[in-house]
Amino acid sequence: MEQDIDKKNRILIIGASGFIGEALYKELCPYFRTFGTYRTDNYAFDKNQHYFQYNVEEDDIYEILEAIRPTIIISTLRGNFSAQVIAHSHISDYVLTNKAKLIFLSSANVFDAYSKYPSYESDKTLSHSMYGHFKIKIENMLLRLPKRQVAILRLPMVFGGQSPRVKEIKAFLKEKEPIEVFPNLIMNVTTDSKVTQQIHYIINQGKYGIFHLGSNDLVHHDDFIREITTTLSDLKPLFKQVYTTNDDRYLAVLPKDNKLPRHLQLESKDVLKAIAV
Repeated sequence: MEQDIDKKNRILIIGASGFIGEALYKELCPYFRTFGTYRTDNYAFDKNQHYFQYNVEEDDIYEILEAIRPTIIISTLRGNFSAQVIAHSHISDYVLTNKAKLIFLSSANVFDAYSKYPSYESDKTLSHSMYGHFKIKIENMLLRLPKRQVAILRLPMVFGGQSPRVKEIKAFLKEKEPIEVFPNLIMNVTTDSKVTQQIHYIINQGKYGIFHLGSNDLVHHDDFIREITTTLSDLKPLFKQVYTTNDDRYLAVLPKDNKLPRHLQLESKDVLKAIAV
């Protein structure tokens, strides 16, 4: 039976040609009027009238916003950090002026200066990395908007059968190249399919605020990558162990204040099952 499309909401996915952005487009387009941006020339996207070419370093996002007039904007944008900050400033202006909603995909790296504990939604952000600093800067900008118009989704490492991380592991296995693992890193994980389901729910339910979309359990990076290699292949993997510290360090975003329904939660074993499919 064909699904009725929600005509009230017009969704724009900025970065819809990326791994998560494309998964989001496929999840949402049967249910909403969904549009996306792509960066480089691609025949498949060129022919899709719902895709708009956009280069964050060269183009003004406001032109696309004015053309589409989205009610919901999902930012999965990648690229030059300074250009992204300017783009999100323009997006914020549009959201404020048009009473639209912005869903921003952030990262566990906003907590990478902390190492002794996992992080929860209300914890203060602090980062030692350029990437983490940049994500914090945009988060702080968005937190100045009316709270009902913003959802900040902090993601851990994202895996999936077609994810860049899994493709890289497959290539290293095939070429007998060493795979980098971090024995002292404790993290949580997720999949592209679970993230898209969670975002779909957040849209349907009109949710806002800060969400931590990682698995409920924690894993050591090296153990988890070893399990992935066992899941993917019978080939004997080579590992390069990288120690950034002598002690265990956490980079995990756990849900506590904004928990989603049980069917939208996951464990690390679910991520391994998704990769095996």
